[in-house]
Amino acid sequence: MFVFSLALQMGKLLTPELLAHIGRTAPPKTEVVTRRDIRKYAVATGQRQRRYLDGEIAPPLFYMTLFWEVVELDQLTPDGVYIDRLIPELPLKRAMAGGLKVEYARDIFPGDVLTATRTLTDLYEKQGSSGPLIFYEVVMDVRNADGEPVLTETATRILR
Repeated sequence: MFVFSLALQMGKLLTPELLAHIGRTAPPKTEVVTRRDIRKYAVATGQRQRRYLDGEIAPPLFYMTLFWEVVELDQLTPDGVYIDRLIPELPLKRAMAGGLKVEYARDIFPGDVLTATRTLTDLYEKQGSSGPLIFYEVVMDVRNADGEPVLTETATRILR
């Protein structure tokens, strides 16, 4: 306990072992896009455009739920979030959204076979007004069955 407190005071939460995880990539995840899934997402998110409601084309951010893990309840954090195995066990636990940037290369349609590959691209710490913060960035690259880019998502999370 004393070692952890001292590390907090010195601002050295990220050890060389934790930093060595930068560049680590999760196994690719492949999913098939269905018209039904697009329709369910469109209704659940209150889309108004008929092309989304009919499942002709996926609305923005549809891909996020496509690649969510389906897990048992005991594999979720107390706030109901899936435990991301790509991220190493970090000394700070309270997570907050830090930003999301999505670059689309093409639309998503029913029948598309998409593969997402996630990589931990950055891990760093800062001193905030209420104490230390850890930031991490994960880039998800989504490609179609022909290997063509569909989108790139860069997500930043903050731990305190």
